[in-house]
Amino acid sequence: MIHNALSTLLKFFIGAVAVGALLNAFDIRAEDVLQDIGFTPEAILAFVREGIGWAIPHFLLGAMVLIPIWLIIFLLKPPGFRR
Repeated sequence: MIHNALSTLLKFFIGAVAVGALLNAFDIRAEDVLQDIGFTPEAILAFVREGIGWAIPHFLLGAMVLIPIWLIIFLLKPPGFRR
């Protein structure tokens, strides 16, 4: 499963670089495209920071609940138990 995910990410990376190189050949830059649709790189970075700021506390709260549950289940499994 991890192999499939890494393969997909590698294909996406190669495709993005190829498309970026093609657009660069036509003198199209990311900043120009963002400005045409009404965004700035600073606004996108601010949006990402806000998203991370929202996600981290929720992630930590969920982990504080799920890790003890996982630990209890892991400790209560019989020895040699496999799915």
